[in-house]
Amino acid sequence: MSPHRLQPLDALRGFIMIVMALDHANAFIAHAHPRPEFWSGPFPTYPDALAFLTRFVTHLAAPGFFFLMGAGITLFADSHRERGWTETATTQHFIARGLLLVALQFLLENAAWQIGAILSGGGALLPVYFGVLYGLGGAMFLAAFLRRAPSSLLALLSLVLLLLPEVLIRSDFPLDFLSPLMGLLLIPSASRWATIYYPILPWLGLTGLGLLFGRLLLQDRQRTYQRSAVAGVALLALFVVVRALDGFGNIRSAAGPGWISFLNVVKYPPSLTFVLLTLGANLLLLSLFSRFEPWTKHLVVFGRSPLFFYITHLYLYGLLGFFFFPEGTGILKMYPIWLIGLAILYFLCLGYGRFKSRQAPDALWRFA
Repeated sequence: MSPHRLQPLDALRGFIMIVMALDHANAFIAHAHPRPEFWSGPFPTYPDALAFLTRFVTHLAAPGFFFLMGAGITLFADSHRERGWTETATTQHFIARGLLLVALQFLLENAAWQIGAILSGGGALLPVYFGVLYGLGGAMFLAAFLRRAPSSLLALLSLVLLLLPEVLIRSDFPLDFLSPLMGLLLIPSASRWATIYYPILPWLGLTGLGLLFGRLLLQDRQRTYQRSAVAGVALLALFVVVRALDGFGNIRSAAGPGWISFLNVVKYPPSLTFVLLTLGANLLLLSLFSRFEPWTKHLVVFGRSPLFFYITHLYLYGLLGFFFFPEGTGILKMYPIWLIGLAILYFLCLGYGRFKSRQAPDALWRFA
């Protein structure tokens, strides 16, 4: 394994992939997935704490993916610079990877959602869906050009991109202006022609923060891990303040009293409260994994084959739901099936990781 790979990052990626799989098992097997936490329209409600927490823990996944992708871009560029890669070659590499992710959204991911929805009795989805691979691919494409920007400029741009959707939503700006371009770039939308959950620019803000985090890792790895815990606590404390004020940064106010409404925040687009909550938790987990590296080796198996895991788990849980639980199971009975799926995925990822390690450094298989 490359000495430039940092196990805590792979372990965090593996962990958030596991909780992401819980969310999709909830959809395909339990048939209990809530409506999305959209900036407009009906907001999700939950019958009990288990239903909410089953969804809540999975919120770590998307921001974690974009943040870790940014850090990985910085680390990859540095390690390949030492191997003699030119900056042009590195930029071209990330452009190609970004475009591949976007292509896989429409070639593989959309088909998996379509099949899974039909097989699990959920009905057909809209023909064009812009999901997380579209967002990741678009963000990687743009990060290929932003990765060498000065840190101060990159930090400012990342913050602006994260706040811009809420500024537009709260203003008199015509949100249908240039739509669907608005949906593809800034504010999620659903129409007869497409459903867009991951517009590129807000999530690029998290990738930009990841680029900066990668630079800190290159300067002092252990100190950065230690400071991750402090930063994580600070972000969670700021979340409490911003959510309690219930103004700018929330996109939508709390639906009512109680802790569930307090924690139930807008994900599409990522509100400031969503980012503070999830990024804070991810940084705490990263610091924890850095302290207990020997205990994270099984998480790393998942974390080093993320794209393979992502595509495979969608088809796996969709087929499990169809063949064994066509009527759904409810949430509680879904949990052991989720774990069985993870066991299958573990050995598949283990085998794929070994296969990938035998390929040439620039082989397409290594992208997964």
